[in-house]
Amino acid sequence: MISEKCKGDTLNAKAFAPAHITGFFETHDHQNPVMKGSTGCGIVLNAGIESTVTAGEGIQKSEIMLNGKKVSGNTISTVIEIITDMPVKVQCQADIPVECGLGASGAGALSTAYALNSALSLNLTANKLNEIAHVAEVRNSSGLGDVAAQSVGGVVIRTVPGAPDSGKYDHIPGPELDVYCLTLGKLSTGSVLGNAELLGRINYTGRKAMEKLMQKPTIAEFMACSRDFCIDTGLADERIIDIIETVEAAGGMASQAMLGNTVFAISNNPEEETVQQALTEFGNVLHYKTSFTSIRII
Repeated sequence: MISEKCKGDTLNAKAFAPAHITGFFETHDHQNPVMKGSTGCGIVLNAGIESTVTAGEGIQKSEIMLNGKKVSGNTISTVIEIITDMPVKVQCQADIPVECGLGASGAGALSTAYALNSALSLNLTANKLNEIAHVAEVRNSSGLGDVAAQSVGGVVIRTVPGAPDSGKYDHIPGPELDVYCLTLGKLSTGSVLGNAELLGRINYTGRKAMEKLMQKPTIAEFMACSRDFCIDTGLADERIIDIIETVEAAGGMASQAMLGNTVFAISNNPEEETVQQALTEFGNVLHYKTSFTSIRII
């Protein structure tokens, strides 16, 4: 724990971290949470979570707010406990759905870590802050690989598990993509990671998906691998499969965000609106773009 004493003045800082959609993954256990994580591939988005940290006079007890409502925020609480023994107030503003497979917990952990570092003038490096966010995710079973991707941006292939500075990653190069998301409800990451039988299917299928993608590392192949992964593992229910097939009939590519009840889709032709229109039949469609940047202090 890093302790920092603050006298008199109220300290404030704000940071943003992007969302991340995992298309497929394989988990890798390890006694050291820094080395524990997942391999796989996913897309970093231009939306995410902005966290404002307040410390100093008048803050008697740590408090976490999400979009104006007080929450337990276990992963963010762990970030705070690792970094400081001071009570702080964290106000998170999310422009993405939470608990829907868009890496919200990782974005919240990262933005809080960076904002705390800035507010308390701790002078921690980016690698250390990324590691803290990753460890907080692992300890709370809220994620295994989002932080690694969110720390670099782009379409990220995570080839070695662990915190960003411990694991290894590569990228699928390409232009900015339009990413359309349709959220059908919340899904707890911990509820899936705690199911041993399901986890076995996930790891086997995720390993095969990675082998296939590395033979042809393109966006189209990533989407195909992700689609097969969500269906072959049984994570995709009939409604999700129906939506995926509808998007494909419209000429697009779609899959399920891991781990969440969210369908994400991209188009072969971004000038056409057929993919977005196909998703609109099933509900409200969220429109993002891929982001090739990462965390920033605001």
